[in-house]
Amino acid sequence: MGKELDGLGYLPLHIILSKLSPSDIIKVSCANKRLRASASDESLWAQICYQELQLSTPQDDHGNPLPCFMLAYQLWREAFSMYPWPLVKRVKRCWDKLKKWFNNNFPEAEATLRRGASESDIEQLQTLLKVKLPLPTRLLYRFHDGQELPEKRNPKTASGSWLGIIGGYSFYNHSVNVYLLPLNQVIAKTRYVIRHLGFSSRSKCIVMASSFTFSRKVFFLNCTNGQLFVGTRKPLTDGEMIPCVPNALIRSVHDLYGEEQQDAMLLWLEEHGRRLENGIIKVRKEGDDRSINLFPEVPPLCVTTVTNGVQVRASAVFVPEFADLVDEAEKFTFAYSIRMSLLPEGCVINGMTFVSCQLNRRHWIIRADGEVVSSVDDEAVIGEYPLLHPGEGEFVYQSCAPLPSPSGSIEGHFTFVPGRLADPRGGPFEVQVARFPLEMPDYVF
Repeated sequence: MGKELDGLGYLPLHIILSKLSPSDIIKVSCANKRLRASASDESLWAQICYQELQLSTPQDDHGNPLPCFMLAYQLWREAFSMYPWPLVKRVKRCWDKLKKWFNNNFPEAEATLRRGASESDIEQLQTLLKVKLPLPTRLLYRFHDGQELPEKRNPKTASGSWLGIIGGYSFYNHSVNVYLLPLNQVIAKTRYVIRHLGFSSRSKCIVMASSFTFSRKVFFLNCTNGQLFVGTRKPLTDGEMIPCVPNALIRSVHDLYGEEQQDAMLLWLEEHGRRLENGIIKVRKEGDDRSINLFPEVPPLCVTTVTNGVQVRASAVFVPEFADLVDEAEKFTFAYSIRMSLLPEGCVINGMTFVSCQLNRRHWIIRADGEVVSSVDDEAVIGEYPLLHPGEGEFVYQSCAPLPSPSGSIEGHFTFVPGRLADPRGGPFEVQVARFPLEMPDYVF
């Protein structure tokens, strides 16, 4: 065998080793000195670390630098030896995707992510709350122990109160922004709902995420079946919560095959990362605050129409915290966002161009399961008559619509006048708003 190996150059041997699994490389290295030297090659382990862990520099699971990639891989495997390795790689990919997006688009929110929790931290939670975390959720917290929460003194002005990595929305006087909670807050808030909201400790549900204003929007993980739920308008009982992930996708958290394990927390964060990466949801600035806004920004969930130079974009989001599962008339509530602007060429009517136009009236048709449930014809929008000029930012307003079913739509038009209401330069004209869906999604955020 030694003579046969002597006939192999460095490059062919390196290629052969690169096709092997890390465990097989370790076995091969025991054969002789030459194979041991080749199996310790830094470029080989750099390739392995990048392929399996997306590491471009040698570091441990806490981000501490290391002298070589071989040691980095060894320490990673030791740090997560109690978990299925395919699951470790999947959870790391999930966090890497999220952190890359936040680093590029919302670094102030990325800065709120805490260092990973220790196994003793997780064991303490399980002991205090008398639950056993599903392995995927446990791993998620090994990488990052939720987010640093803003101070509680004044939620409206506290620094960082809109930095929740899940995001939110606002309409009228209702605003939510959802944070992934650190383990100490998971314990505190779970105990709170058990003591004050009649939540059963036998349900094995724990609070995993909530809006900064805690009582408004709360997410619960059922540690028995791995499903994630969000609370509704009613007191938080199992029957009055809504699942956040399709049940068919959740595989047994006791499955012995690591590559098959996926609980709702992992699926939920993976889907969130996909929506961010694909631009379905984005960061929006309101005043001095930036936050992830859950109103969709791209088709087919967001529709765009242009009439006489006036562009209107519209989309909706399901509002689970307003749902009332026993109210037949207003069981489901949807918030919708309207963004209107005047294109750079101005308002063009019958070949004439105007440098402004102003909204006067709105007309909405709201349907549930194809049947008209409401028709609105009134002045203004949320009490305002927006005046549009070319090149200015969008005028944005949010409202809401309760429905008896989880599926519906809105369409209609706005009535504008060229110029301004106090000084019209022509007759009124209608600006169409294409039909946009009100649909309870498979993934609820």
